[in-house]
Amino acid sequence: MVQDTPSFSTLEKDLGYQFQERGLLEQALTHRSYGAQNNERLEFLGDAILNFVIAHALYERFVSAHEGQLSRLRARLVRRQTLAEMAREISLGKYLIMGTGELKSGGFSRDSILSDALEGIIGAIYIDGGLESAQSNILVWFRSRIEGLSLDDSQKDSKTRLQEFLQSQGAMLPEYVVTAMIGKAPDQEFTVECRSEVLTGMAQGKGGNRRIAEQMAATNALHLLGVASEGSGEG
Repeated sequence: MVQDTPSFSTLEKDLGYQFQERGLLEQALTHRSYGAQNNERLEFLGDAILNFVIAHALYERFVSAHEGQLSRLRARLVRRQTLAEMAREISLGKYLIMGTGELKSGGFSRDSILSDALEGIIGAIYIDGGLESAQSNILVWFRSRIEGLSLDDSQKDSKTRLQEFLQSQGAMLPEYVVTAMIGKAPDQEFTVECRSEVLTGMAQGKGGNRRIAEQMAATNALHLLGVASEGSGEG
């Protein structure tokens, strides 16, 4: 591969893992826009390993938590936004290998591409060094985030709570409509309106991405419906 990228040695140091087969790391960083030898298969593998390792870590840490709480805590940790944040902490974007079109459109800063690359790296570590290596690295990377969790973080997010409430009332599922987008990525602001047959007022939400704006709109819808708040959530 000929695309100019920074030294992988620095990235390996930041990851805390040195590859025996450097080509696996290169493949994990290669977006499908660059060619057939990309990170999609490694990302598939890494996603499964990440979910297993985080599930086991939460099972061990929260011995009194029930299945639903553990599932929500895991989702909070392995969601795209969290993985992209972790990727940015080690400047992963500057190592990505991608086609000219993706480079020009800012793909190196996109949450989906960053999170997929991080999962690809997990898959690559598993192949290169085995499950124990992958597990130990994941636990180091996620240590502060896991230690910062509490069972209060396992509350259902607003969209889930609104959906369950509407279903209990025999109403149709809500519709989320983007009514405005201001600015350009990564500094965009989305405005989303939550629409439902049972709402008597307008429930809007704003956020730096569509997901956050939808959660805020759902929170406001719950307020309009007089449903007790448990926190806005972000999932």
